[in-house]
Amino acid sequence: MGNRDVRVRGLAARAGGWSARHRWAAVGIWVLFVVLAMGLGSAAGRVDVDENNQLKGETHTAAQIIDDAGIKQPAGETVLIQARSGSVTATSAEFRAAVADVVKAVEGTGKVTAVTSPYDTHTVSRDGRSALVQFDMRGDAKTAVDRVEPVLNAVAGVQKAHGSLRIEEIGGASMQKQYKDAFGNDFKQAEYSAVPVALGILLIAFGALVAALLPVALAITAIMATMGLMGIVSHVQPMSDTANSVMLLVGMAVGVDYCLFYLRREREERQAGRDPGTALRIAAATSGRAVIVSGVTVCVAMAGMLFTGLAEFEAMGLASLMVVAVAMVGSVTVLPALLSLLGERVEKGRIPFLRRRGGKRAAGEGSRVWTAVLRAVLARPLVSVVVAAGALLAVAAPALGMKTQQLTLDQEFGTSLPIVQTYNRINDAFPGGSEPAQVVVKAKDIGAPEVRQALAAFKRRAVSSGASRGPVDIRVHDAQNVAVVSVPLVGGSDMDRAVKSLDKLRDEVRPATLGRVDGVEAPITGQVAGNHDFNDQLLGSVVPVFAFVIVFAFLLMLLSFRSLTVAITSIVLNLLSVGAAYGILVAVFQHGWGASLVGAHGVGAIVTWLPLFLFVILFGLSMDYHVFVVSRIREARMSGRTTKDAIRHGVVTTAGVVTSAAVIMVAVFAIFGTLSMQSMKQMGVGLAAAVLIDATVIRGVLLPAVMALLGERNWYLPKWLHRLPDLTHDEGPNAAAGAGASRPTHEEGERERLPV
Repeated sequence: MGNRDVRVRGLAARAGGWSARHRWAAVGIWVLFVVLAMGLGSAAGRVDVDENNQLKGETHTAAQIIDDAGIKQPAGETVLIQARSGSVTATSAEFRAAVADVVKAVEGTGKVTAVTSPYDTHTVSRDGRSALVQFDMRGDAKTAVDRVEPVLNAVAGVQKAHGSLRIEEIGGASMQKQYKDAFGNDFKQAEYSAVPVALGILLIAFGALVAALLPVALAITAIMATMGLMGIVSHVQPMSDTANSVMLLVGMAVGVDYCLFYLRREREERQAGRDPGTALRIAAATSGRAVIVSGVTVCVAMAGMLFTGLAEFEAMGLASLMVVAVAMVGSVTVLPALLSLLGERVEKGRIPFLRRRGGKRAAGEGSRVWTAVLRAVLARPLVSVVVAAGALLAVAAPALGMKTQQLTLDQEFGTSLPIVQTYNRINDAFPGGSEPAQVVVKAKDIGAPEVRQALAAFKRRAVSSGASRGPVDIRVHDAQNVAVVSVPLVGGSDMDRAVKSLDKLRDEVRPATLGRVDGVEAPITGQVAGNHDFNDQLLGSVVPVFAFVIVFAFLLMLLSFRSLTVAITSIVLNLLSVGAAYGILVAVFQHGWGASLVGAHGVGAIVTWLPLFLFVILFGLSMDYHVFVVSRIREARMSGRTTKDAIRHGVVTTAGVVTSAAVIMVAVFAIFGTLSMQSMKQMGVGLAAAVLIDATVIRGVLLPAVMALLGERNWYLPKWLHRLPDLTHDEGPNAAAGAGASRPTHEEGERERLPV
């Protein structure tokens, strides 16, 4: 009986079988999909997240008032003029001459407007040694970075003429330019390095150029297609550059992983003596199914970010979800078609000195190293669990004291950048002056006497309350009935103190002044307020995100393996892995233990968004390995092996592919750990450490030890859960291998079912 007469029950097996029979059609459809997605995405263009509107609460309300009023807020710039010695003050002739030269120089560029002298605005420090010349960049604030260079050059020219003074510019546009110059290529180099690094590791793993190129080609085409889809979807859910970078990271990781799982199994079956067609059918029925289960689980984890209510997180979650789904579909459709087309030619391009490992060990016995490790683990599973779990809990312990905050400039970039030094000098001379709070006041009639009196009272009380040391600036837009009040916060770059000042403005000063006028709205925004609101909103989303990811991952594992035990142990082991990653982050970046080893320094805190981001990403990626290993163990158990022997077989035969996949992920994530920004270092180190722990301690020691202790209870499913949908009716490897011969009998099929 031919293969077409055998009913293939698994989705992955059916997809792989169809693709193998219609090879050119499968490849053509995939290429057409990638080209169409890119073309439509390019034509649609990408809509990016509006930073002013991504938060809820007061920050969002303030941005909405400004937008509705049609007020275009320009990019503000400030020039610090500061005496280098105590003998020169703002009243000195030399100092006054420098101020006049700065005003003249910046106005002469034709790029600025609303230039103000410190002698008019009273922006002179209390010690009289520092003063601020302030102005706005002409044109759209979003593109001011492209026009600020002539202004920076003009200020630098004044600095050369007044060597006894310090004359430095800072502002949104100038800061953006310095970051772009210093770190702009940093991210691109990291992203571009990911592909050659992955290819190099795959060359070592496979020893053949064609076999190594397939996973990279699948990952790249999945990423290209997703970039196009992001453009289309962005008109409903805005995207961002950060979402694009995260999508690239996740796409490269899962795209290579899924292809690696599939390709390794097909190769293993051929080394065991199967003909290419049978080997491909077995790979489709086994690794293909693992890819689908893993992919759906990762998609669910990524969907957790949609529950934060933060536009940036929603963009990252949706972009990651899409690239995982695309890579998963490609792995079970176009990959079988390519393998069928290539046949033995997948081994073309053999690399000298990297001989193909043949024989029984390559085909089924797996790694000698992991065989030795498993022998020790399975001999004393209880000791292994206690030692491994104890070690991971010890590593996770520092996470109990985790402190999260938005990093200040000097924490993020260190003090090597001139712009950071300028930022610190301004904050020392004018606490909070570089990042003032902004009170956006909206009234029915902004010129009404009671409103004017309330504004004046707010200005006085903001200083007398201790929230600000001034100067408090009020800009009234009469036509729009809106006023914008800028309030430098006491605390400056010290976020804890600045937030206390913000709370004082919101909870004490505002209710006692502006809050007493009927019909007046006065939301308070600004950098400190935005960070504070972001933190509050993010912390508020932790419980629903964690609950969603854990509950749905549990249900997926329960349905995929029809085992309550497997579902529970999967969640517990993944949480342990995430906890260990948190502990490493806190130890290195909060306490500074061994920070120099990764080119970092202890900054005293973890960037606010990272713990939730890491949880979602790591929980998803950890399931990749877990599903793959447990699927192989279950497969061995179905074939008649004892549970202990199935564990040994499943772990050692997957060790090579899990190790290769983990090395690629660790290498790619470690690249981001080399970036200059502390937040990117924290992300790269956290991801790399977690994947390394997951692929070694969790999958190589804890998982087999726990399963060995549980024995037949691994496959326990209470009777009241038997009514759940049965997703385990995939075609097993034996049935796939015999597809060309005959249909398995009812009795043979029953023997493949696991005890419950």
